[in-house]
Parts: sequence; C-alpha cells; structure tokens
Amino acid sequence: MALSMQQKLDLLKNLGRPTIHDYVPLIFNDFIEFHGDRYFSDDPAVLGGICTLGDIPVTVISQVRAKDIEGLQRINFSMPHPEGYRKALRLARQAEKFRRPVICFIDTPGAYCGVGAEERGQGEAIARSLHEFMMLKTPVISVVLGEGGSGGALALGVCDELAMLENALYSVISPKGFASILWKDGSREREAAELMKITALDLHSFGVCDKIIAEPEGGAARDINLTAGNISAWLKESCARLLSENFELLPEKRYQKFRKIGVFSE
Repeated sequence: MALSMQQKLDLLKNLGRPTIHDYVPLIFNDFIEFHGDRYFSDDPAVLGGICTLGDIPVTVISQVRAKDIEGLQRINFSMPHPEGYRKALRLARQAEKFRRPVICFIDTPGAYCGVGAEERGQGEAIARSLHEFMMLKTPVISVVLGEGGSGGALALGVCDELAMLENALYSVISPKGFASILWKDGSREREAAELMKITALDLHSFGVCDKIIAEPEGGAARDINLTAGNISAWLKESCARLLSENFELLPEKRYQKFRKIGVFSE
C-alpha cells in the first residue's frame, strides 16, 4: 500500500532507516574507503571508495546518514561541506581515468550553509561538481536512498541513469526550505511537500527519475536485505547497459537527458 506524504516524511526522518553503511556490505564486495579532498580535510558526510559490483570494478560515492545523535553530529547532520564535494569529484576523475562506472547514492537534506563552508567555497564546489560530472567520460549512475534536497543532493545527481527508492524524495530545495521562503514558516513543511511533487512516482512521471526501486511494505528498514537486493539488481542492469556504450559519447547524451527536464507546453 502506497504511503501518504506525511508517512514518507516520517519514514525518512526515522533514525532506523538504512544508511549507506548498511547497504555497502550487502551490495558491493571488497570496499576500500578513500579520504580527503587534497585541499583542506576529509568530510565524513561524504563516503567514497572503490569496490566491485559482482565482477565489475566501480567507484562508490555517497552522502552519509546516521542512526544516533553522536553519529549525526559527526557527519554534521548529513550536510556536506565543500571538501566533501571536492572529495567526490576527485574520486570521479580517478574513476574516469580507469574507466570505472561511478555509482552515487543521494541522501541529504542539503549542503551545509555555515560561514566556514561558504568561506571555503561551498557554492563553487557544488557548481564544479555539476559541471564536471556532466562531462565525465565514464558511466554515472545515481540512486536516491532517502531525502535528496537542494543543490547538495543535485551535486551527485548528474548521471546517465537515476533511480529512487519507492519512498524517497528528491527536489531542488527541501520542503522545509520551500515553506520558509514561500510562507516564512518552516513548520508548514508537510504542506509544502504535498505541493512540490517530489516523490519517486511524481518524478518518474516527469521523466526525471528513470527507475523506482521497490521497498518492502512499511519501508526499507522492514527488510534491508530485500531492499539491498532490489538496488543491486538494478545497478547491475544499469551498469551492463552503460558499459556497452561508447564512453566518448556519454557526455553529450547526458547533456541531452538534462536538457529535456523541465520542458513544458501550454
């Protein structure tokens, strides 16, 4: 049974919802994590490394969620700093060099907008990520695991194929940010979410999302092995399709994919 928007929001805010740390050992083999952006520091809100998907070498980049207050504080409540995006871009360039597919997992309310992050170039880091992911000559696949909000999520969403978990949300601004700007009242978050049309079903109908990955009834936490199996099956299918492509032509096809988003007629 499909969940209401209120139920989806409650589900995504629940600390029991599976995170990338739950999925990596169930989907990939021999994961080796890499750290640092080679400019400033390592950002624990972004996980990155190399591993295998079946017998395919891949690079995995993901925003990180936590399941307790201590973990949330360590990852800055899932809001990456600019060094997190620079780490992601460093690993993406490395993947291009070795012709490995890049698999991104999106799970953030948005990038951190604190003074330090802005001083270190948060906007530039996100913009460069959008630009360079568009031009990568290697397959890029993205999966929205939970809340995908604002430019902080879009920075890892420039891809050849995008999938969303059934109860995930994905938008250019978080519902709370939408309500704060439109009505000057962040408490109207749920009302905003209903208006924004940001569910997997909505975005699939708009052509933004290519695949909706099924979750067990009641959410991914009900059966994480089933959810991970569904993600893994789609990733393997997607990798097989994209690895047969001419990598030199991928940037143009990716560009055309995004040019079609938002086209409308009256």
